[in-house]
Amino acid sequence: MKKRLRRLLIISVLIIAGVLTVALLPSKTPSLDASHINFTDASLIERGEYLAAAGDCVACHTAPGAQRYAGGFGLESPLGLIYSTNITPDKESGIGHYTLDDFDRAVRYGIAPSGDALYPAMPFPSYARMTDEDLIALYAYFMHGVSPVAQANRNVDIPWPLSMRWPLIVWRKAFALTPAQWQQQAPVYEDPVIARGAYLVQGLGHCGSCHTPRSWTMKEKAYWEHSRDFLAGGPIIDGWLAVNLRSDDADGLGRWPSTYIVDTLRSGRNDEYAVLGHGMSDVVLHSTQHLHDDDLHAMATYLKQLSPANISTSFYQADPSTAEALAAGVEESRGAELFVDNCAACHRTNGLGHKGVFPTIAGNPSVLAENPVSLIRVILAGSRLPSTRTAPSDLGMPGFAWRLSDDEVAQLSTFIRHSWGNEANPVSVDQVIQVRQMLDEMSAQERAVIESNNRR
Repeated sequence: MKKRLRRLLIISVLIIAGVLTVALLPSKTPSLDASHINFTDASLIERGEYLAAAGDCVACHTAPGAQRYAGGFGLESPLGLIYSTNITPDKESGIGHYTLDDFDRAVRYGIAPSGDALYPAMPFPSYARMTDEDLIALYAYFMHGVSPVAQANRNVDIPWPLSMRWPLIVWRKAFALTPAQWQQQAPVYEDPVIARGAYLVQGLGHCGSCHTPRSWTMKEKAYWEHSRDFLAGGPIIDGWLAVNLRSDDADGLGRWPSTYIVDTLRSGRNDEYAVLGHGMSDVVLHSTQHLHDDDLHAMATYLKQLSPANISTSFYQADPSTAEALAAGVEESRGAELFVDNCAACHRTNGLGHKGVFPTIAGNPSVLAENPVSLIRVILAGSRLPSTRTAPSDLGMPGFAWRLSDDEVAQLSTFIRHSWGNEANPVSVDQVIQVRQMLDEMSAQERAVIESNNRR
């Protein structure tokens, strides 16, 4: 027994020593040759500004009511609250002292100039997809197109020992792709439109950061479509389900024409459906609405060629029987009664809503998702659309937590998921209780952030 314990102790010490060695060995990254670059060139800065919008940098690096890119935005993580950093060119508190290589190491490798590892809340595993040329343009914008702001960075709200940075180095080396690995391993697309869409979706757009499920190591299960896990949805972000972006008919984009995807990225809504939650609203507000139409079309074209994930058991086949029954005044269940009393004025008894105004719930991917958390949450707490240039009305749905019991929300949700041709698993009272508790337990700060995000 003693020999066995001694052997286990030696093995444990060797493993720890090996991990620490991996963490402490410095990461060498290639230096970029920019000797011929004029970083103050107006066209280069303008291009960098466009790329910053494509990367949605402002959404995470701008706190509510604060100056752009000055940091301080609270990001929830499994470890605790992480505050984004000041990325203005202020030399003391921002990135004004960064060289091009410093900037590259931070953005594409997740390494701070000090050598510390960045938390992967910064989506450097996706940004590593970025070309050298785009990285250079982005650097020119942040150094010469952004006003410096003197605002000190906030410490993370993560307790020790979880706040130690060296395990992040091990994580990065084990799971994050480098730019060279992206070039070697990522698919090559013959169609230039699909290639451009893949570049934006996989890289700057970092869509997989939210829409791809993660393993127990918190690594995205796939960075491109070699696996059906890629963009298959499932993660819960701030209490909302990140939806399936693959071609599944029920809970994905299979029945969406490309124009619906383009319209949603441009305005947060299309003729039938709309985004849910402040997370995706922020993406539309600060990022995708500013992209050129050809880039939006490329992203839509790429997404439409993804095969179905085939994970969900839900399906949809249009069926007029629910609409006919409600139009005749037949309400056969408590869920039907609740729908007529609370939902029909906007979404209509046929479940089709009003074109471009109130979303269709017949065949709605969020309604048919395997996990009904978004449906439950929107019934309890409501949601609001972003105000964009092409759709300035920030239409909202009120929450009904104050008037509906847990059992009533479960019955209403189940009715919606089993009507007009929708076929999805029923919603239990326990599921509603969990979402209501999550909303009740949200800190005052989290509520303020969400409310501010819905307004900005």
